[in-house]
Amino acid sequence: MDNNLSKYVLTTLAYYDVMDYPMTAFEIWKYLTVISNFQFPISNNQITKYSLTDVVSELEDDKLQKFVEEFQGYYFLRGRRDLVEQRIERNKIAEQKFRIVQKVVFWLRFVPFVRGVAVTGRLAMKNTEFKSDLDFLVVLKKGRIFTGRTLVTLMVHLLGKRRYGQKINNRVCLNYFITNKSLEINLKDVFSASEYSFIVPIFGRKTFKKFQWKNNWIMKYKPNYQAKSINSTKLLHDSQLAKTIRKAGEKLLAFDFIEQSLKKWQTKRIMNDPRTKQAGSMIVANDDSLVFLPNPQSSKVFEKFQERLAGLK
Repeated sequence: MDNNLSKYVLTTLAYYDVMDYPMTAFEIWKYLTVISNFQFPISNNQITKYSLTDVVSELEDDKLQKFVEEFQGYYFLRGRRDLVEQRIERNKIAEQKFRIVQKVVFWLRFVPFVRGVAVTGRLAMKNTEFKSDLDFLVVLKKGRIFTGRTLVTLMVHLLGKRRYGQKINNRVCLNYFITNKSLEINLKDVFSASEYSFIVPIFGRKTFKKFQWKNNWIMKYKPNYQAKSINSTKLLHDSQLAKTIRKAGEKLLAFDFIEQSLKKWQTKRIMNDPRTKQAGSMIVANDDSLVFLPNPQSSKVFEKFQERLAGLK
């Protein structure tokens, strides 16, 4: 039994238990989570990659089995067998939601300054509930983030899929925009590492290939993370018609005064929103990113994660 790997397997299962997410052996290996002192990532010279065979061997070890159960190919902390049926059901719900996502992104391909769209959050994990919204990460052209955000929001609204007020179920949550020159995520913690290792690109293969490389810091938390070719079956092709219409719109809107006017208007609205002033809120509004997370989950998840770990001693 490899004591380090045993600890990492338990750390991984405990972390995803917070999200009610039982895992296959392959998923435990792929998303293996390494946290020194259960808080800080390991350093570059400490990164050790483990094989799938190594992980399977650990899962079969008697010492680990006193903390872990297996059912129908899924592993989870003891006493959490009910999560397996729930995950299977949520996977079906997620597939239905992905069909809605692809219909929305089909039209977003035509929007000027859009360089990529991906799904994040629980939907990316296929661990979503029926009532849940659809979390998007949108990549826009550098220098046109405020114009691009306006156009994307307008398109999603015209499609009847924008989340606002009490309209949540199957609605698109547009709270995270970055540019094609600012692909590296600023907040580098275990929550972000998990979030972006599960990301599902829907449009913009080249953009998200660069996104993977720019965020290779994820390896400090997840040593088996690797930038690779994106072959998602959910990825939409950038058709010639979409390229032509998008480029034509970009020529028509390529005026700095439009961008600056929209920047002034949007920044003022964001800063005047009461949710911006909430304790713990994460609000960013600049030329590189537009992030509106009035109630971020990272600290809550980490606190529950620590409780899970304490219960395994």
